[in-house]
Amino acid sequence: MHIEDHKVEGMAFKPAHFTGGVINPEIVILHDTAGRLSPGNSAAYLASQNTAKASVHFVVEIDGHITQLVPVNRRANHAGRSNFNGRESCNEFAIGIEIVNPGRMIRLSDTQAQAWWGEQFAINLMGIREVNTREHGHGLWMPYPKAQIEAVIELLSCLFRDVPSLHDITTHWYVSPGRKVDVNPLFPLDQVRTMVLGHDDPAEAEASDASVPFEDGESMATIAAPGDMLNLRRW
Repeated sequence: MHIEDHKVEGMAFKPAHFTGGVINPEIVILHDTAGRLSPGNSAAYLASQNTAKASVHFVVEIDGHITQLVPVNRRANHAGRSNFNGRESCNEFAIGIEIVNPGRMIRLSDTQAQAWWGEQFAINLMGIREVNTREHGHGLWMPYPKAQIEAVIELLSCLFRDVPSLHDITTHWYVSPGRKVDVNPLFPLDQVRTMVLGHDDPAEAEASDASVPFEDGESMATIAAPGDMLNLRRW
């Protein structure tokens, strides 16, 4: 990153119409675009003179391509009414990253899910899952492709390496509880924060504490997992 011009080296730059004054970024807020998946669609909207007066610093496409719209030391309109650990108006001290994803969807049938703008997606083909959490409520959610997650991690690693004032990663649902539900519940937030910030993974510690050694290589183990997914940790 070139600190003198506040753009990330080697990345596409599409200047956003709604760019504010100078900020000293302390956190990164992750968002879902909740829009169409076609390449460049969300980036073009967020760069334009849109009626929502929205803008963001970065957009990460499904394939991992990244577009920067606002310099990292300038205010963007991405968080709205928000509060991070008692501090309001997060746009004044946050970098916003929009991740291309349709957001919460509804079920049309056993095979089809529908996004808010009417587009339909094949549930099995896209790996869409039905999930209900306290933070997100109930919905059908599309997972994030590997290339997209890797791009988010690479971008975050670059930002935390080159912007000394940054100290945490959070989500839109955390800073705007009850009003926003992005990123969706399939986003591997704990793992991403661990890889970028170097903090201990709380899920790993919990799993380790609950583990019972199994040393008999001639026997089989039966594992009871809630729901329809078993999360196997690296060890």
